[in-house]
Amino acid sequence: MRIVVKVGSNLLTDKAGRINQKRISSLTREISELHNKAIEIVMVSSGAIASGLKKLGLKSKPKEIRKKQATAAVGQPLLMWMYEKYFLKFKKHIAQILLTRDDLSDRVRYVNAKNTIFTLLEMGIIPIINENDTVATDEIKFGDNDQLAALVSGLVEANHLIILSDVAGLYTSDPKKDPNARLIKHVKEFSKELTEIAKPTSTGYGTGGMYSKVIAAKKATSFGIPVHIVGGRKYGNIKAVIEGKQVGTFFEPVKEKVTSRKGWIAYATRSKGNLYIDEGAVKALLKNGKSLLPSGIKKVEGDFDVGDAVYCIDEKGEKIAKGLVNYSSCEIKLIKGKKSSEIDKILGYKYSDEVIHRDNLVILV
Repeated sequence: MRIVVKVGSNLLTDKAGRINQKRISSLTREISELHNKAIEIVMVSSGAIASGLKKLGLKSKPKEIRKKQATAAVGQPLLMWMYEKYFLKFKKHIAQILLTRDDLSDRVRYVNAKNTIFTLLEMGIIPIINENDTVATDEIKFGDNDQLAALVSGLVEANHLIILSDVAGLYTSDPKKDPNARLIKHVKEFSKELTEIAKPTSTGYGTGGMYSKVIAAKKATSFGIPVHIVGGRKYGNIKAVIEGKQVGTFFEPVKEKVTSRKGWIAYATRSKGNLYIDEGAVKALLKNGKSLLPSGIKKVEGDFDVGDAVYCIDEKGEKIAKGLVNYSSCEIKLIKGKKSSEIDKILGYKYSDEVIHRDNLVILV
């Protein structure tokens, strides 16, 4: 069995925003006990910026990007030192892996990251993954580590993604504000109402909130991976999930999961533009499982090249699909609305009849 455990900054810090070593001690003990049972574990852990605050004498998380990056650069080795210190008490060895979205959006680097993690697991080492905050900019950020954990789960073909939260799971409303909030124990499918329940929030030291966790759960379940959002402060909750006990919120995986390649296209690649398509093209993609032809394209947005990922957007402005294009944005502007048989005449050459082949297309709705 292979599991991914995501740990957020809120669970690792005290009220002053400093790393809580007692929490790390408890967490490493539980993970080590599971590791002793031949369970492969990959951790996705935040906490670099929080770790650097005290070292730099800062009282709160910096707002400027360069100061955030500097704080992360100071804090990341401190965070790993604490993990190393407490895991060694249980004779466990760890490895640090720092990623940006570009590392996973490039197919070669994606496969290399996968091979590295698998090798570490074979060696009995616990990989601890974090976003590389020191170099990441908005353009190459995952957004938060919930999204990174979802992508890593697909990358390593995990049997479970366990997201540790500062609340017991997904509630009908914010349990910190509403005493009548009820825990949602089981989610069979995602809906707009469900994501509306988990509205975006942000805290002093972490980013994301429950909304981010729900979006991450949607991504991971599309890979066929069960997702659990559980309280991270209670010892034994990770073990309870593995034993099949009801704890927190369980998100049921889809029956027809996406392939590893299509999952990479959908969630790891960075979109370089948009193709606005007509009603006929929408029907061809959604109902008939067809490729996207130039005749169904009404408008091209963005500057992209052959092989880049783009979104397909319907007449209502909704993203219905994402795929890798066979033509550049300049070329598609010339052939949009035309028949495939006209491509050669217009461009003087033809790579393919399809702008996006169905094998390189992922439906998002």
